[in-house]
Amino acid sequence: MEHTFMGYRRPDGSVGTRNYLIILPSVFCANTTAEKIAAQIPGAVAMPHCVGCSQVGLDLELTARTLKAMGCHPNAGAVMVIGLGCERFDPQELYDAVKATGKPVAKFVIQEEGGVTKTVEHAVAVGRQFAAELAKQERVPCPLSELMVATKCGGTDATSGLAANPAVGSMVDKVVAEGGSAILSELNELLGTEKYLAKRAVTPEVAEKIYDAVYEIEDVLRGGLDFSLPENRNQLISPGNFAGGVSSVVEKALGGVHKSGTAPFQDVLQYAAPPEGGKHGLFLMDYESQDGEVVTGMIGCGSQIVAFTTGRGHATGHPLAPVIKITGNKLTYANMIDNIDVDASPLIYGTKTIEELGQELLKLTQEVACGKQTKAEALG
Repeated sequence: MEHTFMGYRRPDGSVGTRNYLIILPSVFCANTTAEKIAAQIPGAVAMPHCVGCSQVGLDLELTARTLKAMGCHPNAGAVMVIGLGCERFDPQELYDAVKATGKPVAKFVIQEEGGVTKTVEHAVAVGRQFAAELAKQERVPCPLSELMVATKCGGTDATSGLAANPAVGSMVDKVVAEGGSAILSELNELLGTEKYLAKRAVTPEVAEKIYDAVYEIEDVLRGGLDFSLPENRNQLISPGNFAGGVSSVVEKALGGVHKSGTAPFQDVLQYAAPPEGGKHGLFLMDYESQDGEVVTGMIGCGSQIVAFTTGRGHATGHPLAPVIKITGNKLTYANMIDNIDVDASPLIYGTKTIEELGQELLKLTQEVACGKQTKAEALG
């Protein structure tokens, strides 16, 4: 298995680590209908969300970009678009984007089908055909250069920066060395590290992008403060971070940045926008740190797998990409063993090195890319 993983090669040349039939609503009004459809097709995955209408400008563009990225993602083997019919994000635009990838896709609009019951009936019939086609597809050997790993932390404590994040960084270096890619994001939790990040940029232009991205999020945060509110409404780190030994956002940043390893930054990506020109390597995605949103954005950039560190404990996964949970806290690992995949605490206690943990995490990442379920996947 060295230097390869077994993935699903798509008609457009991309490679998936999963082979899902995605039921993708174009607007929140179609969420329940999509879930009813998925419930009747074994293995189908509904992707409900809270957007698709009553939006304008960049807000609507981000929704369109993200939903198209989910449908076009290589982990989606086939897609069924479910629309209402009067939403601002036209389901036809979503359908056309997915169709361009060459994968099986169908569109059902509730108002045109004659209501929810008929939509579900018609979509389930087509979806079962899609599912039968997906079941025939086989994994093929793929080089690690086809893999993109998203990195994230949540429920951080002091052990995250000491052990879990450096372990992920070591794995990221190994993936990048094989021609693969990785993404670092959460810019509001990277404040104070911009000079260090910019020094690793491949060009002065990329360095300037890094500075601009971090300073912009700093301005956004500053503009959101309201000192007439209780003090805890303006804190940049959570009560769990404090309790876990992280005293400030800069201290959190100095630990969190280790997830990126040591490779040079190739570019700064926009939310849910893949690298231009087929670039590979390490990237920074310009976005803040809300767990579900930032993970979705990095997956939208093309990540087929997520490495997620947590000191306090974290339970979420993602419907489209497997999420590997890593902790540096041995007590958290013991307490939440049904949620956490990797215990990186041996680094703190001197029984394993960063190199050893990085190699173990790379092996697990390859296994998950080949189909091994993560704890989050097993829990649904």
